[in-house]
Amino acid sequence: MHQNEVKELFDKQAETYDQQWSNTAPIRHCMHLLLRSVFADLPVNANILCIGVGTGDELLYLASNFPNWQFTAVEPSGPMLDICKKRAKESGVDTRCIFHEGYLHSMPFEQDYHAATCFLVSQFILQEERRSAFFGEIAERLKPEGLMASADLSSDIDSPDYDKLLDAWVKMMSMADVSQGTLERMRDAYANDVGILSPPKVCSIIQAGGFELPIQFFQAGLIHAWITKRA
Repeated sequence: MHQNEVKELFDKQAETYDQQWSNTAPIRHCMHLLLRSVFADLPVNANILCIGVGTGDELLYLASNFPNWQFTAVEPSGPMLDICKKRAKESGVDTRCIFHEGYLHSMPFEQDYHAATCFLVSQFILQEERRSAFFGEIAERLKPEGLMASADLSSDIDSPDYDKLLDAWVKMMSMADVSQGTLERMRDAYANDVGILSPPKVCSIIQAGGFELPIQFFQAGLIHAWITKRA
């Protein structure tokens, strides 16, 4: 799936995105709780880069728990970013945020971030070299030894257990307000348009982008999350 296709997909989903996936919110909440713990030792005035921020879940969670942190939200989908801006304003944290509609490479360069988040983004980059280069762009923006928390769909798709795991995952998704047609398209997308790789492979791609070997801090179904430090 090309960048423009991904952007168009999220443009169309933006208005109903949060409602559509509300039943799966416990997964995100657990991941955010653990994210708070792995970021807990950052400076009191930390500057955080949120890449592919969507409607802003992780930004709002971190902002509510760390009242002096500053955030830069990067999101190519204008409609998704508009919702993020609205939610940030309603939560009273918009004055601590910079919003950039576009991709990381289109943002003015600053090597000023103590940490970055990148949740369910790199999985849409199918070429491994480009995926490592994407993580390299993130590493370049971080301060020396800056942290990155990254999450993606990940599994060994050649394992005999994968079909069972995927079936359970799709059944879990069906509890959300998602049509059967959407679920079938999801299965097709996972096979053709999403780079679902084994956890060790994802770690090696992140490491090749300029980070230390990542440590997994979360898993729920197909979603895995790692914490790592700029090498």
